[in-house]
Amino acid sequence: MRTEGPGTLKLVFEGKDGKKQEWPINEFTGPGIGLGMFNTDESIIEFARSVFQYGLMVGYPVYLSTKNTILKVYDGRFKDLFQQTFEKEFAAKFKEKGLTYEHRLIDDMVAQVLKWDGGILWACKNYDGDVQSDTVAQGFGSLGLMTSVLLCPDGVTMEAEAAHGTVTKHYRDHQAGKVTSTNPIASIYAWTRGLAHRAKLDNTPDVARFATALEEVCVSTVESGKMTKDLARSLHSELEPPKDSWLPTEPFLDVLATNLKAKLK
Repeated sequence: MRTEGPGTLKLVFEGKDGKKQEWPINEFTGPGIGLGMFNTDESIIEFARSVFQYGLMVGYPVYLSTKNTILKVYDGRFKDLFQQTFEKEFAAKFKEKGLTYEHRLIDDMVAQVLKWDGGILWACKNYDGDVQSDTVAQGFGSLGLMTSVLLCPDGVTMEAEAAHGTVTKHYRDHQAGKVTSTNPIASIYAWTRGLAHRAKLDNTPDVARFATALEEVCVSTVESGKMTKDLARSLHSELEPPKDSWLPTEPFLDVLATNLKAKLK
C-alpha cells in the first residue's frame, strides 16, 4: 500500500470470537509505502508435505531455508511446521532411504549451494525460490536446462513445465525468418518428467524407460559437443561463441531425434 501523508499504519486482526488485536507498524511523517503478508498453517503444512514427498520420489536430502532470525514469528512458523511435519509423517521414510532433512538460514544456504555440486532438494519461500532458482539454473549452464515440477501434497497429482516461459523474443525472430538457436531441453524434460510420473502411476515400465532414455540422450548429446547457442556461450564464456560451436533450433532437434532412435534400437 502507499500512504499519501503523515499518519499511523497498523496491523489489525479481528477474531470471529469478537477479540481484536492491533500491532503498530509505523508512524509516517510523510508519504511512504507499506506491505502486508500472510500465510496459513494449513498451507505451510501442505507445502512441507509436497516437498518431503518429492524428496522421497527423487531420492534427495531436503533443506528448508528461511530468515527466522529476523522474521522470528513468520519464518519461525515455517521452520516449526516443517520440523513437526517431518518428524510426524516422514522421518522414518527418510531414514529408510538414507535421506536427511535440515533447516538453514537463507544467506547460509545460498553460500552453500554455490559450493555444492547439486543433488539436494531446496525448499524456499516464494520470493526466495523465484530468485534463487534462476541463479542456480544459470550457474549450471542455462535457464534452458531448468525444469519445473508442481507436486500436490498427495504425492499423486503432478504438473511438469518448462520454467523459462514462452521465449517470446526467439519466437518473434523465428516469425521474421531469422535463424534461432532455442534450447528445447527444458521443454523436453517437462514431457519426460510427466511421462515418468504417469508410468509410476500406471505401472508401465516401458514408458518410464522411454522417458529415461530421452533424458539421457539430451545429456549425452550436449556432452558430445552438440548444443544450442545459450550453452555454447557458457562453455566459451563469450556472448558470441564461435559459429561452429552451436546448432540452430531445428538441426539440434534433428540430432536429438537421431540419437534417440539409435538409443532405442
